[in-house]
Amino acid sequence: MDESEDTAGAVPLLKTLLEGVEMTEKQLGEFTEPLKKEKMAAMAALQSSMTGLSLSSNPFLGQRLSILPSLSPLHIKPRENPCLIVVKLKRWERKECKPNSLPVLHKMHVKVGDTIKVIAGRDKGKIGEISKIFKHNSTIVVKDINLKTKHMKSREEGQPGQIIKIEAPIHSSNVMLYSKEKEVTSRVGHKVLDDGKKVRYLIKTGEIIDSDENWKQLKETAKEKTEVAAAAAPAADTTSAS
Repeated sequence: MDESEDTAGAVPLLKTLLEGVEMTEKQLGEFTEPLKKEKMAAMAALQSSMTGLSLSSNPFLGQRLSILPSLSPLHIKPRENPCLIVVKLKRWERKECKPNSLPVLHKMHVKVGDTIKVIAGRDKGKIGEISKIFKHNSTIVVKDINLKTKHMKSREEGQPGQIIKIEAPIHSSNVMLYSKEKEVTSRVGHKVLDDGKKVRYLIKTGEIIDSDENWKQLKETAKEKTEVAAAAAPAADTTSAS
């Protein structure tokens, strides 16, 4: 009797549970149907907009789109004035060249043999004489100015290495011409003499820099250097042969 009563009481419970499940399914269907309709409407609007852009007639899902004529690659015109050729001078330095591969030489207000005063940098205020100029990068070498330490290896067996001081180049914009007589720095000017010779002069003092005496001294010093180098070369050959 007890078992029959339990089964009889369980039947209405199951019926109520099934009715509740059916009601929830109906409610879910009523809730999801508007979402499905909105999704379908959005897909239809997207398809109509894509077909309006005159794309391919195939379905757009999973298909490659045809490129519009407005998005085609542009034709770039070459430059009328191409860039200058840059020739590799050193590993850490590049030299600017002309189209004919000749180096571009900069105009400089100083020459070899001029007395100058350093106006900027570590050696500011020092006075010296120019020994070398490099027109491709507008730098100069001044005697006993901008000294750098260089470690030299031994070239022969038994010869020890050396630590020497060398004169490193500085930019020509860091120096000004100097007058030893008036002890002042000045900018450089150019004028033509009565004999038709164009010379440089100091604007402050009027002192002519490009005089014949200066050029004679420079030529004499250059000859002495070449003679010393020529005399040292055979002596070095004899010592190496012995």
